[in-house]
Amino acid sequence: MTVEKTSPDVSRNRRNVISWALWDWGSSAFNAIILTFVFSVYLTKAVAADETTGSARLGLGLTIAGVCVALLAPVTGQRSDASGRHKVWLAAHTGVVVACMAGMFFVRDSPSYLTLGITLVAIGVVFVEFAQVNYNALMLRVVTPENIGRISGFGWSMGYFGGLVALTFVLFAFVEPDVGLFGVTSAGGLNIRVVALFCALWFVVFALPVLLFVPQPPRSGAIERRNFFASYPVLGRRIAQMWRTDRNTLWFLIASAIYRDGLLAIFTFGGVIAAGTFGFSSTEVVIFAIGANLTAGIGALFGGRLDDRIGPKKVIVGSLVALVVAGTALVVLPGKAAFWVCGLALTLFVGPSQAAGRTFLARIVPREREGEAFGLYATTGRAATFLGPAAFSGFISLFGSQRAGMVGLVLVLLVGLVVLLPVKGPETE
Repeated sequence: MTVEKTSPDVSRNRRNVISWALWDWGSSAFNAIILTFVFSVYLTKAVAADETTGSARLGLGLTIAGVCVALLAPVTGQRSDASGRHKVWLAAHTGVVVACMAGMFFVRDSPSYLTLGITLVAIGVVFVEFAQVNYNALMLRVVTPENIGRISGFGWSMGYFGGLVALTFVLFAFVEPDVGLFGVTSAGGLNIRVVALFCALWFVVFALPVLLFVPQPPRSGAIERRNFFASYPVLGRRIAQMWRTDRNTLWFLIASAIYRDGLLAIFTFGGVIAAGTFGFSSTEVVIFAIGANLTAGIGALFGGRLDDRIGPKKVIVGSLVALVVAGTALVVLPGKAAFWVCGLALTLFVGPSQAAGRTFLARIVPREREGEAFGLYATTGRAATFLGPAAFSGFISLFGSQRAGMVGLVLVLLVGLVVLLPVKGPETE
């Protein structure tokens, strides 16, 4: 594995590594608070007329967002590689997410605001995915072949630990007190709406270091200037060439697209399931979220180190098996205690599988095609983003309960595991 023509002093610069990872710390405001444990729960419990309808509509909105990501992310990432403007697009896409979170302040606790709330969440999902494409590409500027597993795990752990800190703050500042910071109360959903404003500010502050300090990758020169839609045939030819000459890598891209969407869905719908199926209060959801981010961060740190020792495929397969077992137990076991045990077990293994997925591809591709393959992972790997939300909302619609939606999420993880098993990992090559 080689890193894109980066001098050792840049690759090993601790400031650059921390600056890069702080974007993950900042994005936790959207991923943990808005999308998973606070604002999405507010939409389904307080804004929607009933939780089942709210959950189904949220799932539909995220499904549409996933389709948009699948259609647009591969080409936007491809064009960023060619132009060498990853940091410019990272800033632009991050800005859209921040604007969406700020706009959530206007979503009051009335069914008439549900469409606005879901629309803002869905747009945020699309653009945080676009931003992640460029963020992943910048990882190659701060790693070496020897530490890529540890740095990838460190980045994911920073996201989880950032979520823990942010969730703890909003719990005691706005969610839990009858009268919170600045005299904020729950009237009209004001406490949750102010949380959305806090998340926007949080993301802005912690997104700045990567834009200021991490070196910009050079232009790939792979794409000449052309209109947006003309980039799709280029992408098609690249995938066709990979099918002919490097099918193992292509199968990994397919498998990772599936199982990563299952991982994302676990966090996306975790708070909704806790509240709707297991009867958690808003405060209990946030307390669980704090524990979940702590265990996920610890898992990502240890998984990254294990990645460098035994290889990423073993880390991913072991994590997915544990996730399927814990998810199945959560489907059949009743009670809050079961959710605490199984839910924390799920989050413990989410981090390692996410971190190892980024390094898997970097370790198996030929040196002369590493940059291109990593770009495909960061872009086309998002092409299945709609599967988790579709499985969750689809099973709810078919069987009329959130518990059925949980079955859909477990099946997505299982399919991803089955597709991954035949793929050769770098530890076997």
